[in-house]
Amino acid sequence: MKALMKASVVALAVLCAGAAMAANAGGGEQASHMQNLALLLDLTDGQKPQVQTILQGEHQQMKALFEQTKAAGGKPDFQALRAARQQISQDTLTKLSGVLSPVQLQKFQALQQMHHHGFGHRPGAGGTPPAPTTNN
Repeated sequence: MKALMKASVVALAVLCAGAAMAANAGGGEQASHMQNLALLLDLTDGQKPQVQTILQGEHQQMKALFEQTKAAGGKPDFQALRAARQQISQDTLTKLSGVLSPVQLQKFQALQQMHHHGFGHRPGAGGTPPAPTTNN
């Protein structure tokens, strides 16, 4: 059971890395991301297009929020932005709860948590460099 849990965590971390890249890339990466998500959540053929539509809607809302904030100029209200982002995420979960099983929804939420906590980000890929190793 622990081996299965470890494998799931590793797979989720890989998916999160793919999600971050897919958000910045075009169609091929998005298709790959959706395939990975479908595999990890064990989506049925009927669920795949529904989930993809919901997630694309969330992405468009987040993009619009970012563009609106950028167009407003001045100093952004980070507290209001965070509240808006949380509301969009909550709306997405509500929509997904009508499509996914409780287990699938729980897996999706675990993926989100891992993504928000930085799991799946490659060290040295534009962020904090990897910690040096010491040989004692």
